[in-house]
Amino acid sequence: MTVARTWTVEVFIDEHEDERLTHAEARLHTRDRTNLRGEGVAMRRPGDTEVPEIGEELAVARALADLSHQLLTAAAGDMEQVAG
Repeated sequence: MTVARTWTVEVFIDEHEDERLTHAEARLHTRDRTNLRGEGVAMRRPGDTEVPEIGEELAVARALADLSHQLLTAAAGDMEQVAG
């Protein structure tokens, strides 16, 4: 029998124009309360053209990469516990 589960990732994006910074936070919610949070930042240099979508894409990609790394670390820890 196949068992389907749903995990949810929420992504929050904050732009700080005065600091030329975009911050993203990716939160993983699972049924077993494995709630992890990844963060990512993108900074625009003074000479760069203002294109908010690029900063958002970079910040979100970095937040998801951080979340992915944390999830792999959690899985490795779980495997160690099971293996004894």
